[in-house]
Amino acid sequence: MPTPLISSRARPLTGSVRVPGDKSISHRSLILGGLAVGETTVEGLLEGEDVLATAAAMRAFGATVDHLGPGRWRIVGRGVGGLDEPADVIDCGNAGTGMRLLMGTAAGQPITTFFTGDGSLRRRPMGRVGAPLAQMGVTIVAREGGRPPLAVTGPETLMPITYTLPVASAQVKSAILLAGLAAPGETTVIEPKRTRDHTETMLRHFGAEVRVRDDEDGRHVTVVGEPELTGRPVVVPADPSSAAFPAVAALLVEGSEITLPGVGTNPLRFGLFETLLEMGADITLSNPRTEAGEPVADLIVRHSRLKGIEVPPERAPSMIDEYPILAVAAAHAEGTTVMRGLDELRVKESDRLAATADGLAACGVRVEVEGDDLTVHSAGNGVAGNATIPVDLDHRIAMAFLVLGMAAEETVAIDDEAAIATSFPGFKELMNGAGAAIGVGAAA
Repeated sequence: MPTPLISSRARPLTGSVRVPGDKSISHRSLILGGLAVGETTVEGLLEGEDVLATAAAMRAFGATVDHLGPGRWRIVGRGVGGLDEPADVIDCGNAGTGMRLLMGTAAGQPITTFFTGDGSLRRRPMGRVGAPLAQMGVTIVAREGGRPPLAVTGPETLMPITYTLPVASAQVKSAILLAGLAAPGETTVIEPKRTRDHTETMLRHFGAEVRVRDDEDGRHVTVVGEPELTGRPVVVPADPSSAAFPAVAALLVEGSEITLPGVGTNPLRFGLFETLLEMGADITLSNPRTEAGEPVADLIVRHSRLKGIEVPPERAPSMIDEYPILAVAAAHAEGTTVMRGLDELRVKESDRLAATADGLAACGVRVEVEGDDLTVHSAGNGVAGNATIPVDLDHRIAMAFLVLGMAAEETVAIDDEAAIATSFPGFKELMNGAGAAIGVGAAA
Protein backbone atom coordinates (compact mmCIF):
# COMPACT_ATOMS: atom_id res chain seq x y z
CA MET A 1 0.00 0.00 0.00
CA PRO A 2 1.27 3.53 -0.75
CA THR A 3 2.46 5.51 2.26
CA PRO A 4 1.52 9.20 2.04
CA LEU A 5 3.67 11.83 3.74
CA ILE A 6 2.63 15.27 4.94
CA SER A 7 4.96 18.24 5.33
CA SER A 8 4.12 21.08 7.71
CA ARG A 9 5.77 24.46 8.26
CA ALA A 10 9.30 23.84 9.57
CA ARG A 11 11.15 25.51 12.37
CA PRO A 12 14.50 27.09 11.38
CA LEU A 13 16.73 24.44 9.79
CA THR A 14 20.13 24.15 11.44
CA GLY A 15 23.18 21.92 11.71
CA SER A 16 25.23 19.80 9.35
CA VAL A 17 23.22 17.81 6.80
CA ARG A 18 25.22 15.09 5.01
CA VAL A 19 23.29 14.07 1.92
CA PRO A 20 23.87 10.70 0.20
CA GLY A 21 26.66 10.08 -2.28
CA ASP A 22 26.40 11.24 -5.87
CA LYS A 23 24.11 8.90 -7.79
CA SER A 24 25.83 9.38 -11.16
CA ILE A 25 29.30 8.70 -9.74
CA SER A 26 28.04 5.76 -7.66
CA HIS A 27 26.63 4.00 -10.74
CA ARG A 28 29.86 4.56 -12.66
CA SER A 29 32.16 3.41 -9.84
CA LEU A 30 30.38 0.05 -9.67
CA ILE A 31 30.38 -0.44 -13.44
CA LEU A 32 34.00 0.59 -14.03
CA GLY A 33 35.10 -1.36 -10.97
CA GLY A 34 33.47 -4.40 -12.57
CA LEU A 35 35.28 -3.75 -15.86
CA ALA A 36 38.66 -3.22 -14.20
CA VAL A 37 41.31 -5.76 -13.32
CA GLY A 38 41.95 -6.03 -9.59
CA GLU A 39 40.23 -4.47 -6.60
CA THR A 40 38.29 -1.22 -6.43
CA THR A 41 37.26 0.25 -3.09
CA VAL A 42 34.47 2.82 -2.87
CA GLU A 43 33.75 5.18 0.03
CA GLY A 44 30.51 7.15 0.26
CA LEU A 45 28.53 5.11 -2.27
CA LEU A 46 24.86 6.03 -2.48
CA GLU A 47 22.96 3.05 -1.10
CA GLY A 48 19.64 3.96 -2.69
CA GLU A 49 17.58 1.48 -4.66
CA ASP A 50 18.81 2.74 -8.06
CA VAL A 51 22.47 2.15 -7.24
CA LEU A 52 21.83 -1.13 -5.44
CA ALA A 53 20.18 -2.36 -8.64
CA THR A 54 23.41 -1.57 -10.52
CA ALA A 55 25.43 -3.41 -7.85
CA ALA A 56 23.21 -6.46 -8.33
CA ALA A 57 23.63 -6.19 -12.11
CA MET A 58 27.43 -6.20 -11.88
CA ARG A 59 27.22 -9.30 -9.68
CA ALA A 60 25.07 -10.90 -12.38
CA PHE A 61 27.83 -10.09 -14.90
CA GLY A 62 30.29 -12.04 -12.72
CA ALA A 63 32.05 -9.26 -10.81
CA THR A 64 32.58 -9.61 -7.06
CA VAL A 65 30.66 -6.81 -5.33
CA ASP A 66 30.86 -6.78 -1.52
CA HIS A 67 29.23 -4.41 0.95
CA LEU A 68 31.78 -3.68 3.70
CA GLY A 69 29.81 -1.16 5.77
CA PRO A 70 27.78 2.05 5.39
CA GLY A 71 28.85 3.55 2.07
CA ARG A 72 31.88 1.23 1.84
CA TRP A 73 32.10 -1.28 -1.01
CA ARG A 74 34.66 -3.56 -2.63
CA ILE A 75 34.54 -4.63 -6.28
CA VAL A 76 36.81 -7.19 -7.97
CA GLY A 77 36.37 -6.81 -11.71
CA ARG A 78 36.47 -9.12 -14.69
CA GLY A 79 38.29 -6.87 -17.15
CA VAL A 80 37.02 -5.20 -20.33
CA GLY A 81 35.22 -7.82 -22.45
CA GLY A 82 35.33 -10.38 -19.64
CA LEU A 83 31.82 -10.26 -18.24
CA ASP A 84 29.61 -13.35 -17.95
CA GLU A 85 26.19 -13.69 -19.54
CA PRO A 86 23.63 -13.10 -16.74
CA ALA A 87 21.57 -16.15 -15.86
CA ASP A 88 18.42 -14.08 -15.30
CA VAL A 89 16.79 -10.80 -16.30
CA ILE A 90 18.50 -7.70 -14.88
CA ASP A 91 15.94 -5.58 -13.02
CA CYS A 92 17.02 -1.93 -12.93
CA GLY A 93 14.09 -0.85 -10.77
CA ASN A 94 13.53 2.88 -11.30
CA ALA A 95 17.07 3.61 -12.53
CA GLY A 96 17.06 5.10 -16.01
CA THR A 97 20.73 6.03 -15.60
CA GLY A 98 21.57 2.51 -14.50
CA MET A 99 19.77 0.87 -17.42
CA ARG A 100 21.34 3.12 -20.06
CA LEU A 101 24.87 2.70 -18.68
CA LEU A 102 24.41 -1.05 -18.28
CA MET A 103 23.16 -1.33 -21.87
CA GLY A 104 26.46 0.20 -23.00
CA THR A 105 28.38 -2.13 -20.70
CA ALA A 106 26.55 -5.23 -21.99
CA ALA A 107 27.03 -4.13 -25.61
CA GLY A 108 30.77 -4.71 -25.31
CA GLN A 109 30.32 -8.41 -24.52
CA PRO A 110 29.39 -11.19 -27.01
CA ILE A 111 26.46 -12.18 -24.78
CA THR A 112 22.72 -11.56 -24.54
CA THR A 113 21.43 -9.54 -21.60
CA PHE A 114 17.77 -8.97 -20.75
CA PHE A 115 16.74 -5.76 -18.93
CA THR A 116 13.53 -4.66 -17.24
CA GLY A 117 12.47 -2.16 -14.57
CA ASP A 118 9.52 -0.90 -12.57
CA GLY A 119 6.36 0.54 -14.08
CA SER A 120 7.89 4.00 -14.44
CA LEU A 121 11.07 2.77 -16.12
CA ARG A 122 9.14 0.53 -18.52
CA ARG A 123 7.48 3.67 -19.88
CA ARG A 124 10.79 5.41 -20.60
CA PRO A 125 12.29 5.24 -24.12
CA MET A 126 15.73 3.66 -24.52
CA GLY A 127 15.96 4.21 -28.28
CA ARG A 128 18.45 7.04 -27.87
CA VAL A 129 20.92 4.51 -26.53
CA GLY A 130 19.85 1.74 -28.85
CA ALA A 131 20.43 3.73 -32.06
CA PRO A 132 24.20 4.35 -31.63
CA LEU A 133 24.76 0.88 -30.16
CA ALA A 134 23.11 -0.62 -33.26
CA GLN A 135 25.62 1.30 -35.39
CA MET A 136 28.35 -0.49 -33.42
CA GLY A 137 26.89 -3.87 -34.39
CA VAL A 138 24.75 -4.50 -31.30
CA THR A 139 21.36 -6.18 -31.64
CA ILE A 140 18.61 -4.70 -29.47
CA VAL A 141 15.06 -6.02 -29.27
CA ALA A 142 12.64 -3.82 -27.33
CA ARG A 143 8.98 -2.94 -27.01
CA GLU A 144 7.44 -0.26 -29.20
CA GLY A 145 9.28 3.04 -28.89
CA GLY A 146 12.42 1.33 -27.60
CA ARG A 147 10.86 0.78 -24.20
CA PRO A 148 11.84 -2.01 -21.75
CA PRO A 149 11.78 -4.91 -21.27
CA LEU A 150 14.52 -5.27 -23.84
CA ALA A 151 17.38 -7.54 -24.87
CA VAL A 152 20.93 -6.48 -25.77
CA THR A 153 23.18 -8.87 -27.74
CA GLY A 154 26.78 -7.80 -28.29
CA PRO A 155 28.66 -8.86 -31.46
CA GLU A 156 31.88 -10.86 -31.51
CA THR A 157 33.70 -7.71 -32.63
CA LEU A 158 32.26 -4.33 -31.74
CA MET A 159 32.70 -1.54 -34.28
CA PRO A 160 34.07 1.83 -33.12
CA ILE A 161 31.99 4.79 -34.29
CA THR A 162 31.89 8.57 -34.32
CA TYR A 163 28.46 9.69 -33.14
CA THR A 164 26.92 13.14 -32.79
CA LEU A 165 24.37 13.36 -29.99
CA PRO A 166 21.01 14.58 -31.32
CA VAL A 167 20.12 15.83 -27.82
CA ALA A 168 22.29 16.69 -24.84
CA SER A 169 22.47 13.48 -22.78
CA ALA A 170 25.31 12.38 -20.53
CA GLN A 171 23.62 8.97 -20.24
CA VAL A 172 23.71 8.34 -23.99
CA LYS A 173 27.28 9.64 -24.24
CA SER A 174 28.35 7.40 -21.38
CA ALA A 175 26.68 4.31 -22.82
CA ILE A 176 28.59 4.79 -26.08
CA LEU A 177 31.90 5.36 -24.30
CA LEU A 178 31.40 2.29 -22.09
CA ALA A 179 30.65 0.18 -25.15
CA GLY A 180 33.65 1.74 -26.91
CA LEU A 181 35.96 0.29 -24.26
CA ALA A 182 35.47 -3.11 -25.92
CA ALA A 183 35.85 -1.88 -29.51
CA PRO A 184 39.22 -1.89 -31.32
CA GLY A 185 40.37 1.61 -32.25
CA GLU A 186 38.76 4.85 -31.15
CA THR A 187 35.14 5.65 -30.37
CA THR A 188 34.14 9.33 -30.42
CA VAL A 189 31.04 11.12 -29.17
CA ILE A 190 30.40 14.67 -30.39
CA GLU A 191 28.17 16.70 -28.10
CA PRO A 192 26.94 20.06 -29.46
CA LYS A 193 26.04 21.01 -25.86
CA ARG A 194 28.33 19.95 -23.03
CA THR A 195 26.93 17.47 -20.53
CA ARG A 196 28.22 16.18 -17.21
CA ASP A 197 31.66 14.60 -17.60
CA HIS A 198 31.75 12.08 -14.75
CA THR A 199 32.32 9.18 -17.15
CA GLU A 200 35.35 10.80 -18.79
CA THR A 201 36.82 11.71 -15.39
CA MET A 202 36.33 8.23 -13.96
CA LEU A 203 37.57 6.46 -17.10
CA ARG A 204 40.85 8.36 -16.74
CA HIS A 205 40.92 7.52 -13.02
CA PHE A 206 40.79 3.79 -13.92
CA GLY A 207 43.51 4.13 -16.57
CA ALA A 208 41.66 4.55 -19.88
CA GLU A 209 42.94 6.96 -22.52
CA VAL A 210 40.31 9.65 -23.02
CA ARG A 211 40.87 12.69 -25.23
CA VAL A 212 38.65 15.78 -25.30
CA ARG A 213 38.77 18.65 -27.74
CA ASP A 214 36.42 21.49 -28.63
CA ASP A 215 35.61 22.07 -32.29
CA GLU A 216 33.11 24.10 -34.28
CA ASP A 217 30.55 21.29 -34.19
CA GLY A 218 30.89 20.71 -30.46
CA ARG A 219 32.92 18.86 -27.88
CA HIS A 220 34.63 15.69 -29.15
CA VAL A 221 35.10 12.97 -26.52
CA THR A 222 37.23 10.01 -27.65
CA VAL A 223 37.98 6.79 -25.78
CA VAL A 224 40.71 4.42 -26.99
CA GLY A 225 39.34 0.89 -26.98
CA GLU A 226 40.59 -2.32 -25.41
CA PRO A 227 42.45 -0.79 -22.45
CA GLU A 228 43.32 -2.69 -19.30
CA LEU A 229 41.50 -0.80 -16.61
CA THR A 230 43.01 -1.09 -13.14
CA GLY A 231 41.01 -1.15 -9.91
CA ARG A 232 41.30 2.11 -8.00
CA PRO A 233 39.96 3.69 -4.79
CA VAL A 234 36.99 6.00 -5.33
CA VAL A 235 35.61 8.59 -2.90
CA VAL A 236 32.07 9.54 -3.92
CA PRO A 237 31.17 13.19 -3.21
CA ALA A 238 27.78 14.13 -1.77
CA ASP A 239 25.23 14.40 -4.59
CA PRO A 240 24.51 18.01 -5.65
CA SER A 241 21.10 16.90 -6.95
CA SER A 242 20.23 15.58 -3.48
CA ALA A 243 21.84 18.58 -1.74
CA ALA A 244 19.42 20.76 -3.70
CA PHE A 245 16.49 19.80 -1.45
CA PRO A 246 17.88 20.76 1.98
CA ALA A 247 19.60 23.77 0.37
CA VAL A 248 16.36 25.19 -1.03
CA ALA A 249 14.55 24.35 2.22
CA ALA A 250 17.12 26.39 4.16
CA LEU A 251 16.77 29.29 1.72
CA LEU A 252 12.98 29.33 2.16
CA VAL A 253 12.56 28.72 5.91
CA GLU A 254 13.20 31.90 7.88
CA GLY A 255 16.08 31.76 10.37
CA SER A 256 17.75 28.72 8.76
CA GLU A 257 21.48 28.08 8.38
CA ILE A 258 22.80 24.66 7.44
CA THR A 259 26.08 23.15 6.27
CA LEU A 260 26.16 20.57 3.49
CA PRO A 261 29.58 18.86 3.69
CA GLY A 262 31.50 17.37 0.78
CA VAL A 263 29.12 18.29 -2.05
CA GLY A 264 30.32 17.75 -5.62
CA THR A 265 30.81 21.10 -7.36
CA ASN A 266 31.56 19.90 -10.89
CA PRO A 267 30.54 22.90 -13.03
CA LEU A 268 28.63 20.60 -15.39
CA ARG A 269 26.40 19.61 -12.45
CA PHE A 270 26.25 22.89 -10.52
CA GLY A 271 23.72 24.82 -12.60
CA LEU A 272 21.09 24.93 -9.85
CA PHE A 273 23.43 26.57 -7.36
CA GLU A 274 24.64 29.01 -10.00
CA THR A 275 20.99 29.90 -10.62
CA LEU A 276 20.17 30.25 -6.92
CA LEU A 277 23.14 32.59 -6.46
CA GLU A 278 21.80 34.73 -9.32
CA MET A 279 18.45 34.80 -7.51
CA GLY A 280 20.16 36.24 -4.43
CA ALA A 281 20.78 33.09 -2.39
CA ASP A 282 23.25 33.30 0.50
CA ILE A 283 25.41 30.25 -0.29
CA THR A 284 29.10 30.02 0.63
CA LEU A 285 31.49 27.39 -0.77
CA SER A 286 33.99 26.46 1.95
CA ASN A 287 37.05 24.18 1.92
CA PRO A 288 37.17 23.48 -1.84
CA ARG A 289 39.13 20.34 -2.72
CA THR A 290 39.46 17.51 -5.26
CA GLU A 291 38.57 13.86 -4.58
CA ALA A 292 39.08 11.15 -7.26
CA GLY A 293 39.29 13.86 -9.89
CA GLU A 294 36.02 15.55 -8.87
CA PRO A 295 35.80 19.05 -7.29
CA VAL A 296 34.15 19.11 -3.86
CA ALA A 297 33.28 21.79 -1.28
CA ASP A 298 31.26 22.31 1.90
CA LEU A 299 28.19 24.47 1.25
CA ILE A 300 26.90 26.88 3.90
CA VAL A 301 23.31 27.91 3.11
CA ARG A 302 21.35 30.66 4.91
CA HIS A 303 17.76 31.87 4.62
CA SER A 304 17.50 34.40 1.77
CA ARG A 305 15.02 36.62 -0.03
CA LEU A 306 15.09 35.36 -3.60
CA LYS A 307 14.18 37.24 -6.77
CA GLY A 308 12.86 35.84 -10.02
CA ILE A 309 15.17 35.55 -13.04
CA GLU A 310 15.25 34.02 -16.51
CA VAL A 311 17.17 30.72 -16.68
CA PRO A 312 18.67 30.22 -20.16
CA PRO A 313 18.13 26.95 -22.05
CA GLU A 314 21.87 26.27 -22.38
CA ARG A 315 22.03 25.78 -18.61
CA ALA A 316 19.57 22.88 -18.69
CA PRO A 317 22.14 20.05 -19.09
CA SER A 318 23.89 21.13 -15.87
CA MET A 319 20.70 21.09 -13.78
CA ILE A 320 18.12 18.99 -15.60
CA ASP A 321 17.18 17.02 -12.47
CA GLU A 322 16.86 20.16 -10.33
CA TYR A 323 14.10 22.08 -12.12
CA PRO A 324 11.28 20.80 -9.84
CA ILE A 325 13.04 22.09 -6.72
CA LEU A 326 14.04 25.30 -8.53
CA ALA A 327 10.37 25.82 -9.35
CA VAL A 328 9.58 25.48 -5.64
CA ALA A 329 12.17 28.17 -4.87
CA ALA A 330 10.73 30.34 -7.66
CA ALA A 331 7.25 30.16 -6.11
CA HIS A 332 8.66 31.95 -3.05
CA ALA A 333 10.80 34.42 -5.00
CA GLU A 334 9.82 38.02 -5.72
CA GLY A 335 8.69 38.52 -9.32
CA THR A 336 8.61 35.95 -12.11
CA THR A 337 11.02 33.13 -12.93
CA VAL A 338 11.19 31.75 -16.47
CA MET A 339 12.92 28.40 -17.10
CA ARG A 340 13.60 27.68 -20.77
CA GLY A 341 14.47 24.56 -22.75
CA LEU A 342 13.00 21.88 -20.46
CA ASP A 343 12.12 19.29 -23.11
CA GLU A 344 14.18 16.59 -21.34
CA LEU A 345 11.92 16.87 -18.29
CA ARG A 346 9.18 15.16 -20.26
CA VAL A 347 11.08 11.84 -20.46
CA LYS A 348 12.27 11.50 -16.86
CA GLU A 349 10.75 9.19 -14.21
CA SER A 350 7.52 11.04 -14.94
CA ASP A 351 6.65 13.97 -17.19
CA ARG A 352 8.36 16.25 -14.69
CA LEU A 353 7.41 19.42 -16.52
CA ALA A 354 3.70 18.64 -16.26
CA ALA A 355 4.03 17.22 -12.74
CA THR A 356 5.86 20.31 -11.49
CA ALA A 357 3.36 22.73 -13.07
CA ASP A 358 0.31 20.76 -11.90
CA GLY A 359 1.65 20.41 -8.36
CA LEU A 360 2.41 24.11 -8.01
CA ALA A 361 -1.01 25.04 -9.38
CA ALA A 362 -2.66 22.72 -6.85
CA CYS A 363 -0.81 24.61 -4.11
CA GLY A 364 -2.08 27.99 -5.33
CA VAL A 365 0.91 29.08 -7.42
CA ARG A 366 0.31 30.67 -10.84
CA VAL A 367 2.31 28.81 -13.50
CA GLU A 368 2.39 28.61 -17.29
CA VAL A 369 3.83 26.00 -19.63
CA GLU A 370 4.50 27.20 -23.17
CA GLY A 371 6.26 24.63 -25.32
CA ASP A 372 9.30 23.56 -23.31
CA ASP A 373 9.34 26.66 -21.08
CA LEU A 374 8.02 26.91 -17.52
CA THR A 375 7.05 30.26 -15.98
CA VAL A 376 6.48 30.51 -12.21
CA HIS A 377 4.97 33.66 -10.71
CA SER A 378 5.59 34.79 -7.15
CA ALA A 379 3.04 33.57 -4.65
CA GLY A 380 3.16 37.03 -3.08
CA ASN A 381 2.24 36.70 0.58
CA GLY A 382 3.05 32.99 0.64
CA VAL A 383 2.34 29.66 -1.03
CA ALA A 384 -1.07 28.40 0.08
CA GLY A 385 -0.33 24.66 0.10
CA ASN A 386 -3.26 22.55 1.29
CA ALA A 387 -2.86 19.90 -1.42
CA THR A 388 -1.86 16.27 -1.93
CA ILE A 389 0.52 15.79 -4.85
CA PRO A 390 0.56 12.56 -6.91
CA VAL A 391 4.24 11.70 -7.43
CA ASP A 392 3.89 8.89 -9.99
CA LEU A 393 6.98 7.01 -8.73
CA ASP A 394 9.16 10.14 -9.17
CA HIS A 395 11.54 10.73 -6.26
CA ARG A 396 12.42 14.32 -7.20
CA ILE A 397 8.78 15.41 -7.48
CA ALA A 398 8.14 13.81 -4.08
CA MET A 399 10.99 15.61 -2.31
CA ALA A 400 10.39 18.94 -4.07
CA PHE A 401 6.83 19.17 -2.80
CA LEU A 402 7.76 18.08 0.71
CA VAL A 403 10.18 21.03 0.71
CA LEU A 404 7.37 23.28 -0.54
CA GLY A 405 5.33 22.28 2.48
CA MET A 406 8.11 23.38 4.86
CA ALA A 407 7.46 27.04 3.96
CA ALA A 408 3.81 26.97 2.81
CA GLU A 409 0.87 28.49 4.69
CA GLU A 410 -0.79 25.09 5.06
CA THR A 411 0.45 21.53 4.78
CA VAL A 412 1.51 19.84 1.54
CA ALA A 413 1.32 16.06 1.18
CA ILE A 414 2.54 13.50 -1.33
CA ASP A 415 0.61 10.34 -2.08
CA ASP A 416 3.49 7.85 -1.76
CA GLU A 417 6.94 8.08 -0.19
CA ALA A 418 8.32 4.87 -1.74
CA ALA A 419 10.13 6.47 -4.67
CA ILE A 420 12.30 8.68 -2.43
CA ALA A 421 14.47 5.69 -1.50
CA THR A 422 15.73 5.43 -5.08
CA SER A 423 18.09 8.39 -4.57
CA PHE A 424 17.79 9.71 -1.00
CA PRO A 425 17.21 6.96 1.59
CA GLY A 426 16.57 8.52 4.99
CA PHE A 427 15.38 11.85 3.53
CA LYS A 428 12.50 12.24 5.99
CA GLU A 429 14.62 11.44 9.03
CA LEU A 430 17.52 13.66 7.93
CA MET A 431 15.29 16.65 7.24
CA ASN A 432 13.31 16.20 10.46
CA GLY A 433 16.60 16.11 12.37
CA ALA A 434 17.43 19.53 10.93
CA GLY A 435 14.07 21.04 11.86
CA ALA A 436 11.50 19.89 9.28
CA ALA A 437 8.12 18.45 10.21
CA ILE A 438 7.44 15.57 7.82
CA GLY A 439 5.17 12.79 9.02
CA VAL A 440 3.08 9.93 7.73
CA GLY A 441 -0.35 11.09 6.61
CA ALA A 442 -2.30 12.92 3.95
CA ALA A 443 -3.52 16.50 3.67
CA ALA A 444 -7.00 17.18 4.96
